[in-house]
Amino acid sequence: MQITFKEKVFAIVRKIPKGKTMTYKQVAIKAGRAHAFRAVGNILNTNYDSKIPCHRVVRSDGKTGGWNRGMKKKAELLKKEQMM
Repeated sequence: MQITFKEKVFAIVRKIPKGKTMTYKQVAIKAGRAHAFRAVGNILNTNYDSKIPCHRVVRSDGKTGGWNRGMKKKAELLKKEQMM
């Protein structure tokens, strides 16, 4: 059985530890499709599983980027995790 790109993305993001982040591009590269960073964002936007910490994926320019639970909440979570 072949693992889908979506499954690869979720597996990679699931492993990002608290206090750390990855960019959408870094996730795309690790998943084997370097130019699919927008697809990574679209995939993560569909996630509501709290075991997959999508809020730890940020834009390459350092901005937080979007999150399906709100950008303000994403920024708060990232700040809280970096303090721990």
